Order: sequence, then C-alpha cells, then structure tokens
Amino acid sequence: MAATPAPPQAPPKPTWDPRRPVPPIPWLRPTIRIRLTLLYGGMFLIAGILLLSIIYLLAAQALNVGSELPFKIVEGKVTSDICNLPDQASPAEFNNAMNQCVNDQRQHALDNLLSRSLLALLGLAVIAFAFGYAMAGRVLSPLGRITRTARTVAGSDLSRRIELDGPDDELKELADTFDDMLERLQRAFTAQQRFVGNASHELRTPLAINRTLLEVHLSDPNAPVELQQLGKTLLATNERSEQLVEGLLLLARSDNQVVERGPVDLAEVAEQAIDQVHGEAEAKGVRIHGEQKPAVVQGNGVLLERIALNLVQNAVRYNVAEDGWVEVTTEVQHGNAVLVVSNTGPVVPAYEIDNLFEPFRRLRTERTGSDKGVGLGLSIVRSVARAHGGHIYAQPREGGGLVMRVTLPI
Repeated sequence: MAATPAPPQAPPKPTWDPRRPVPPIPWLRPTIRIRLTLLYGGMFLIAGILLLSIIYLLAAQALNVGSELPFKIVEGKVTSDICNLPDQASPAEFNNAMNQCVNDQRQHALDNLLSRSLLALLGLAVIAFAFGYAMAGRVLSPLGRITRTARTVAGSDLSRRIELDGPDDELKELADTFDDMLERLQRAFTAQQRFVGNASHELRTPLAINRTLLEVHLSDPNAPVELQQLGKTLLATNERSEQLVEGLLLLARSDNQVVERGPVDLAEVAEQAIDQVHGEAEAKGVRIHGEQKPAVVQGNGVLLERIALNLVQNAVRYNVAEDGWVEVTTEVQHGNAVLVVSNTGPVVPAYEIDNLFEPFRRLRTERTGSDKGVGLGLSIVRSVARAHGGHIYAQPREGGGLVMRVTLPI
C-alpha cells in the first residue's frame, strides 16, 4: 500500500514590509521647478565664471605682471612709503628693488580684483537663482492649476474644469485636452451610474418576485415532500443570485471615490460585524476574540461595515473544523486606522494571495463552485478600501489561515 503523503507545511512568513514608504522631503523632490531653477542658475554661474576669468586674464595682460619697469634710476635718492628701498645702494640695486615693489603692487591689485569679483559673482548668483525660481514658478503655474484640478477630479468631482486662460501655447493645449478628457469621463461615469441604477431595479425585482412565490409555496403544509425539497433548493439558488447581484452592484459603486463622508469608528464597525456573524461562528464552533480600540476615520459607514463584515464572514467560513478561532482588532498606528482580522484555516500559499482579491476567484478554484459565498467578498473589501484612500494587505499565517490588514487614513 502506498504511503500517505505528508500534510503540506505552512509557507514561511513574507519578508516584505506592507507599510507604505515614508514620503520624501518636499525640498528634495526633483520637481520641474527645482530643475529649471538649477538649470537657469547653473547657466548663469558658468557664464559668470567664464566672464570673470576673461576679465582677470585681460587685466593681468594689461598690467604685465612680472615684467621690468619702463624706466631706471641712474643717480639720485628715491624714497617710498610703500616699497622697502635701501638707503645706500647702487643704481642697479635700486632698480631691482623698485621693480619688485611695483610687481607686488600689480599682483595685489589683481588679487583684490579677483576677490571682489568673486563676491559680486556670489551675490549675483543668489539673485539669479531666486529670480530663476520665481520665473520657473510663474511659467509652471498652469501645471499647478492642472494638478489641483486633477486632485479634485480624483475625489469624484468630475464637474471641475481647468479652463486655462492665456496664450495659445503647449500648456494651454494640455489643459484643453485635459478638459476634453474630463468631459468624456463625466459622460461615461454618468452613463455608468444610470446603468447601475437601472440594473439594480431590473435585477432585484424578478429575484424578489421569485423569492416571494417560493416562500408562498413552501408555506403550504399540504405540498408534497419532493416539492418542498425542490422549493428549498430553488430558494437557496435564488438567495445566492440575490447575493451575487448585491455584491456586483456594491462592487460597481465602491470602485469610485466616496463623496459623502462622516466620522466612523472602526471599533463599532467591527463589533457590529462580529454580532452579525456570531450565530454562524457558534454553529461552526469558531471562537471570535480580539480587542477593538477606538479608531475614527472619515468615510461611509455602510461601506466600512461591509469591509469588516466580509472579512469576518470569510474568516469564519474558511476555518478549520475543530478548535478554530478568529481574532479581530482595531487600533491607530502611524497616523492610520488599522483593522486586522486573523484566523485559523487551511494553508494558503503566498503566491495565491493576489488571486483571492479577484472577482469570482477562490483558493484552488477559479469560478464559483462553493456554497460559502459568491466570490466577491475580498474584491468588495479591496474596492471599498481604495475608495477611502486605504489599502488591504494579506499574508499567510503560520500553521494555516490568513492575516488580513486594512489600513485607512484618519
């Protein structure tokens, strides 16, 4: 008889840090304005150094440092307050002393010219860099307006337009192109919202009618057993279809940024999710524990409750058969509100983590084929987290199960 294969071992913990990197210092960012300032100032500095070198060479050539005097002392007495001339010496000695003194004075004049010119160049370089920075800001101000409009649009305010005034240059052409793109995006999102509303009505109505009819037939005590069993099967299928429709509609709505925001405490959201899943957890023998500390964020309470509910439901449903547990914690870390849901369960390979967040994808099965859900729970969680400017990270847990970490800005 063949030997029984050894059970799979839990993969090692990932070594990556899921926290976002610290943003760089603003003054060290290589922005276009800084680069233009360095370019303008650097060109001025190079031109000033070349000009100063030419002036220095011309002045040195004119003064003719190191050459002999155009006159000589033949006889008589020469005195000077600057030069150190000998009292009793031959005319040749006097000529050499005067020649050395005049050359020293020429060199001193050149050194004085160089030092003052360097100071003047330094002052002009500071003025040039400041002037270049101001001019670069003035030239690039339309780009700042475009950036602010793009950030506003990122908040789902597609009605904003740049409407840039000024000369018909490349920046105005860019702004007009961006406005045209926003116009098309607004029409597309409006059509999508209209479609979601229509689909919500058209898909829910027949499913609700089917559910009502099935419940009426199931309430008949004289119905045959086979019909009762068929009705329960159809009712479960209809309920699954309703969950699928609700999940798809919620996924479509949560892909956009949340416009209506308010203070929401993740601790209360997690407690409500635990209360809703408590009965199912008891039926499966799964224990739920954990400390929920206050962590208030600005967001939509209904959507944030869906995050906690989906994570806790998945943690309970995809658990071990005996002695299973789920840990739900909330806290504030590094200026972010954090919701962590950990659970025991089957071993999850690290390379399959990303597939769990795709719609209709489950572990080792690509399409819906389980009675535990419709395969949209984690996709909805990721979309809602992104809509609130947050992130969700998942990593395998030693011994089996997952650790789900949702980070939302406060």
